[in-house]
Amino acid sequence: MTSMPLDPFAVFALALSIGILMWGFERYRRRFEKRDLASAIVVTVGLLSVAFAPGLYDVAGSVLNIDRRYLVVILFANLILLGFVFYLLGLVRRVKTEVSELTRTLSVDQAPQTDGGMDTIFVVIPAYNEGETIRSVVTSLPETICGFKVQPLVVSDGSVDDTAENAQYNGTSVVEHPVNQGQGGALKTGFEIALQNDAGIVVTMDGDGQHPVDELERLVNPIIEDEADYVMGTRYLGVDDSGNGIVRDSGIRFFTATINVLTKAEITDCTNGYRAIRGSMLDRLQLTEERFSAPELLIEARKSGLRIKEIPITIEDRKGGETKKPKLGFALGLLRTILITWLR
Repeated sequence: MTSMPLDPFAVFALALSIGILMWGFERYRRRFEKRDLASAIVVTVGLLSVAFAPGLYDVAGSVLNIDRRYLVVILFANLILLGFVFYLLGLVRRVKTEVSELTRTLSVDQAPQTDGGMDTIFVVIPAYNEGETIRSVVTSLPETICGFKVQPLVVSDGSVDDTAENAQYNGTSVVEHPVNQGQGGALKTGFEIALQNDAGIVVTMDGDGQHPVDELERLVNPIIEDEADYVMGTRYLGVDDSGNGIVRDSGIRFFTATINVLTKAEITDCTNGYRAIRGSMLDRLQLTEERFSAPELLIEARKSGLRIKEIPITIEDRKGGETKKPKLGFALGLLRTILITWLR
């Protein structure tokens, strides 16, 4: 009786499959990583099916109307590869999120102690390389508004200039991110500090001097009078001297209309960063966005039942430095943020 010769490819596939399966088992045994074990099993099954049951791909090819077996194998291999790519992207995003949360936690822990209290307005100012303008912004803030104490809080978001040093003025609280987290990340740090200090009202404004301080009282007054929980400024009912071009202006109007359709809101300026929020409502908002935070804040406020009100304001041109808004990907970033926040 003559024995059949061993197929070299089948032997190689079997050995490789055993090695991959052992790797996945070891990963699970050490770290209990279910995804690594599942990935090893998927690859092992794929290799063994190609080596020992190639007829399965003929069946799949007949269903997909593909005549050649190798095309079916390539198709399935690419689908598995695509799955691994998405897995790795998710893993990278998870690690990045963990690093960002650690960074913000360290910054919050290092924040200087303030008196705080429900009669305090925390003015959170995210700043990235705003050394030219940040001093004029914090010095222009009043000490009190409508009987509320004003507490400036500058979050220097990975600045490599003298932003943090220039912000140290007249009781301003200054915290620093060792690496840049984006405006949304800086705002989350500021919100956490404000929550820990039981702030009655939290205001956000830019560190480039575009938001006039003399309109601050009108911004917080609807919350003080219990007419709203979330007040946002709008350049389109006020004055826009920011120098936005027609393309950017049209984009803001389009995304504003999109949010209005999706949430039945009635707003006119979805990207405006000059806003006031009732402090006790902050912990209702699920905030994850690090770059395009404005639409996320607005949609979360709408979903959480906050009373939203707009007031006309003036947006002035930058007092110095360069804009940090991305030149490319701005529209895609806003659209992604709007859809993800609306769906979750």
